[in-house]
Amino acid sequence: MTAQVLVGVDGSPESLAAVEWAAHEAALRHVPLCLLHVEEPMRTQRVHGQVAFAAASRSRAVLREAADRARRGRPQLRVTTRCDLGRVAETLRGAADEADLVVVGSRALGEIAGFLLGSVSQAVAGTAGRPVVLVRADCADTAARTAVVAGLGLSDRGEALLGFVFAEADRRGGGLRVLHCWGPSAASVSSGTADPGDDERGRRAVERMTELLRPWRRRYPGVRVIPEAVFGSPVAGLSQAARGAGLLAVGRRRRRLPLGPHLGHVAHAVINHSTAPVAVVPLA
Repeated sequence: MTAQVLVGVDGSPESLAAVEWAAHEAALRHVPLCLLHVEEPMRTQRVHGQVAFAAASRSRAVLREAADRARRGRPQLRVTTRCDLGRVAETLRGAADEADLVVVGSRALGEIAGFLLGSVSQAVAGTAGRPVVLVRADCADTAARTAVVAGLGLSDRGEALLGFVFAEADRRGGGLRVLHCWGPSAASVSSGTADPGDDERGRRAVERMTELLRPWRRRYPGVRVIPEAVFGSPVAGLSQAARGAGLLAVGRRRRRLPLGPHLGHVAHAVINHSTAPVAVVPLA
């Protein structure tokens, strides 16, 4: 693995927003930025020379525009470009192993083109072995925002997520807000009544969060951490908390399903609802 930030580019507004965010991130990390454009193989085996030349010219133009944007205002940032041939999601996922962080553009649901772009970005986020950040076009101005928000489960598998968000908060200097969202018990849902034990569940959640955060607070004493146990929907709670933040991070369990990559319903939903870029961090 090379110490670098890798970003997929295709010339779309979403990918240019991803380039902007990734360039800022690479500068914060003091590592190079690699711009990767993936060219899908032509359907026919024999391609007319003019068609192949036009495709190559477009690839060069896409990378040149992305590189110009990445370097703008960052003269010290080292930017490299590459153009690979292959299936977009598979190629990006393979390249992810060569970087510390992967950044891709993403579109909200509701557009046919967005569904296609979303399927690629979410396939990468659902299978890559490294953290993947998904950036929408309307998140282009969030690169310099400093606050980091994380959605935390209470199992012992959150070490990778906590390590990622504490390091991000330390680099950005804007503080870290860690949320655990919890709902009513199954008994109270089925009966339609309030559960007097819900307050106790909230207290235990705060205690568990304090325990999980303790070693990371010692490792990053300069990071201001706000832990919260919030009653309600994780998607609504995290989306609300991410307003005005520079990054929202959620975890993803490493598992493969017969039907393809699995993000989990919370990660899938916040990608489409968060106004901040969303980092999906693979857990143990």
